[in-house]
Amino acid sequence: MSLTANTRGALFMVVAMAGFTCNDALVKSVTHSMNAGQILFIRGLMTSVLVLGIAAWMGAICSWRVLVQPAVLLRLVAEIVASLAYVSALGAMPLANTSAILQSLPLAVTLGAALFLGETVGWRRWAAILAGFVGVLIVIRPGPEGFSLAAIYVVASVVGAAARDLSTRRISSDVPSIFISAATAIAITLVGGALVVPLGGWQPMTPETFARLAGASVLLLVGYQTIVNAMRIGEISFIAPFRYTSLIWAMTIGFLAFGEVPDFWMAVGVAIIVASGLYAFSRENIRKRVPLAQQSKPESP
Repeated sequence: MSLTANTRGALFMVVAMAGFTCNDALVKSVTHSMNAGQILFIRGLMTSVLVLGIAAWMGAICSWRVLVQPAVLLRLVAEIVASLAYVSALGAMPLANTSAILQSLPLAVTLGAALFLGETVGWRRWAAILAGFVGVLIVIRPGPEGFSLAAIYVVASVVGAAARDLSTRRISSDVPSIFISAATAIAITLVGGALVVPLGGWQPMTPETFARLAGASVLLLVGYQTIVNAMRIGEISFIAPFRYTSLIWAMTIGFLAFGEVPDFWMAVGVAIIVASGLYAFSRENIRKRVPLAQQSKPESP
């Protein structure tokens, strides 16, 4: 039985979220033995080789002058900030918590589009954004002394990822996506290498540690490719909610691999983030359907 475009897109999204979350788990498992700079360097080096090979095979290698375009340059910087902050957060917070906070990314992108791109956002979506960020605060639960360093890391990763997604919208469609991915992987690798010494120096690796980072590199590539397929095949309003399957993966892996048990307030925060995100998706879908319905409405005689 052939699957519909939306069904195939949803399956791709589920696979993408599994790939990203398993990558996060493998990275988290080595944060105790090396610093974030070394992790980004080693994983990035392997990812760069893989992505560059695919780009060359596809004939998608562009002039490196493309990288000085403002939108491309901003995307590279934002991706570096997001990656460094998120790897740092993984070493200091439970996997399910970091994953839950990252689910506020669509709301952050909507907020950024309204503030910096001039997109219209109605009061209902503003309410959803506010509710989603309340959910983030519940997950983080800052103490009397304020936000912990780990919380700052994961929030910084959301801000960086939102800036990355917004800047991507400004990149010319003539620039191949795989080339941008290759340039991003190389940039992260170089920055990671530069940060190894400032963050504590190079640590020797066991074959098991190297194998985990190699697996993380492959899973990261799988996540990137399948999420692109998901967004291109199906309707975004149908596909996007399946990104929340990453929470199932994160909670399951966190419990089985790291002995992490989400508490009541963690569950409350996750529920608010997911509910606000789903509501925002539904409002966006309605907003897009209304003009189409008006255009197709028969004119009065």
